[in-house]
Amino acid sequence: MEDEKTLKTMPRLDESLLTHIPPFSKLGLTEIREILDQASSRRYGEGVAVFSEGGDADRFFMLLDGYIRVIRITETGEQVISLHIPSGQLFGIARALGRDTYPATAVTASEAIILSWPTSLWDRFVIDYDGFSTETYKIVGKRVGEMNMRLVEMATQQVEQRVANALMRLINQTGRKVEDGIEVDFPITRQDLSEMTATTLHTVSRLLSGWEKQGLIKSRRKRIVVTNPHGLMLLSQQR
Repeated sequence: MEDEKTLKTMPRLDESLLTHIPPFSKLGLTEIREILDQASSRRYGEGVAVFSEGGDADRFFMLLDGYIRVIRITETGEQVISLHIPSGQLFGIARALGRDTYPATAVTASEAIILSWPTSLWDRFVIDYDGFSTETYKIVGKRVGEMNMRLVEMATQQVEQRVANALMRLINQTGRKVEDGIEVDFPITRQDLSEMTATTLHTVSRLLSGWEKQGLIKSRRKRIVVTNPHGLMLLSQQR
């Protein structure tokens, strides 16, 4: 559920914010203005649930800035991080999956600026706005492919490979260059990594400590810098 104490309504947004985002990039400024005028825009703090698994999918969302962590609960009650969504993407698009409830929980992994629309507008967006439908289903396909790849990793790879692959994905998708390497561009804990890789917290801590001694990473509170991306890639590919 959205925590109203952490939400702030944003001022009227400029059309230029959506002109380069794929679902809207084929549209003119007048059409983008129509879309923005029907949206709610809010700033969220870190760690806020935008919506919860199983909840009524009454809105869909566009992440303008920040990162979203997608969380699933297994049949045994364990929390698993399915993926991270970077800025410039739609999420909470249950209608595109033929669902009327959200299949997962979306939590802000950093401060975030998010647009949302009532799900009742979805079908009209698909019909009226060129490129909205095709780009949306590209996003769905990409995410399904990523989750399938992770299932294969969990079934076939050793723990060290899984954790290395998770870090490589994070720096490829969200990394930013810093003086001593590439930093994951949002706060991430060892517990987060354990939930991403179906690995115990103890094992993740042991691996990260070992990699730090080898000069592959630098780990500090909620921040991870990969100092040797090539070395980490070799670890992720070991057989």
